[in-house]
Amino acid sequence: MGRAFEYRKARKLKRWGNMARTFTRIGKEIEMAVKAGGPDPANNLRLRLLMQNAKNESMPKENVERAIKRATSKDTSDYKEVVYDGKGPHGIAIVVETATDNPTRTVANLRAAFVRGKGELGTMGMNDFLFERKCSFVVAYKEGLDLDEMELELCDYDIEEMFRDGDEIMIYADFKNYGPIS
Repeated sequence: MGRAFEYRKARKLKRWGNMARTFTRIGKEIEMAVKAGGPDPANNLRLRLLMQNAKNESMPKENVERAIKRATSKDTSDYKEVVYDGKGPHGIAIVVETATDNPTRTVANLRAAFVRGKGELGTMGMNDFLFERKCSFVVAYKEGLDLDEMELELCDYDIEEMFRDGDEIMIYADFKNYGPIS
């Protein structure tokens, strides 16, 4: 058919392959969000953010609806979020957060990746004392905003630190999993 056709074909196949991987990943994340917080985006903040992410990636609306339907049906495999600890080269502590429907396969894949990288997969919780889960928020600064008043309001939500950095306000707090927002 010609060289130009082959170049176009290769470019399209590469783009479609990337889209397929992205759509699959987002679909699995949507399923986990629906199982954790319900199928209503108005009450499930995580689902609402994932739907916006899917829209930004040009994922068809039918694919999003199909993922929500799969998660609400009873005969689907259940994805679980699991945390694994290990050591990399030179004793570097590594924490891997995964979502899997088959923990045995995931452990085997992680162990192989650690061995390839000259590290080793450790026992669960061995690196917990080295890491703290924190939230960080970046908020746009508006003129006339009283930062002291804002900090007093946010103290009820256990923030640790808040400061202005140019045109942004940086807020740091402990990570707490409150579940779905209702």
